[in-house]
Amino acid sequence: MNSKAKKSFQNRGQQQPANVNADSIANNLAEKVVHIGRCSKVVSGGRRFSFSALVVVGDKNGSVGVGYGRAHEVPEAVRKATEYAKSNMRRFALEDATIPHEIIGNADGGCVLLKPAAPGTGLIAGGGIRAVLELVGVKNVLSKSMRSNNALATVRATINALGRLRSVEEVFKGRGKNFIRRGVV
Repeated sequence: MNSKAKKSFQNRGQQQPANVNADSIANNLAEKVVHIGRCSKVVSGGRRFSFSALVVVGDKNGSVGVGYGRAHEVPEAVRKATEYAKSNMRRFALEDATIPHEIIGNADGGCVLLKPAAPGTGLIAGGGIRAVLELVGVKNVLSKSMRSNNALATVRATINALGRLRSVEEVFKGRGKNFIRRGVV
């Protein structure tokens, strides 16, 4: 292996995404362990167990990241997943305490429907979808998981849906028009 390939392999996973600056990644991040899986391998001396952890990390202000880690012990798997989630945080377009419009997100076998809701409705979601939406800062939304019940698939589908959201300002900008928000004091 040449030194250039070796260097790029060693630095893999340490790069920050371009859309989140280092100042926004502060110590005020919340994390949730969505799922812990156990896998066993039968060997001559008995069984060997390994664990996987799915963790969601967010600042409850529009940024969230998802991480998946594997190890021989649960705390190590959670630590790996948390580090990966922090390094892969993304910022999403939110409007007040809900999402700007209805959207369907697909990833792997998961399909998630997200609908904006009126203030006071609450977060109508379960499992991994709820964890992602809570940590991104959404307070009023309706959701439905329509295909897979796999935690990783539904979390990835939720992230896909959030990533495809567009604010009213972005839509107007894409059409080359000026947006004037009315009724805001």
